[in-house]
Amino acid sequence: MAGERDLDRLLRGMAPRRAPGTYVFATVPGDEVPAGLTPFATVREDEGLTLVLRREDADAAGLPHDFPAARITLLVRSDLAAVGLTAAVSTALADAGISCNVLAGYHHDHLLVPLGDADRALALLEGLAA
Repeated sequence: MAGERDLDRLLRGMAPRRAPGTYVFATVPGDEVPAGLTPFATVREDEGLTLVLRREDADAAGLPHDFPAARITLLVRSDLAAVGLTAAVSTALADAGISCNVLAGYHHDHLLVPLGDADRALALLEGLAA
């Protein structure tokens, strides 16, 4: 199921939405998600498995974590081969001094921004889409 590739339509249709909660990054050795955890995303690296999960889940599991973040989902259905959306969004956030970690899912792009910058990031993205 192909998504949108036209950058202008992608930007206009972003419809950024903030997910409830605070997300953090944690890491565990090996490549298995610890029992009882359901991370939002995982990344396998040589050093171990990176988990992106809700802070309360990391705390409950006793996992050290870093980068308390808000998760903003771009609701536009972007094609995985679309060119420019990540660059446009990350450039706009960088120009405003907002750090951003981007995760591409099959259906949507997800941005993890510092918790204290979440409202400003959301407003900036809504302005970019206007």
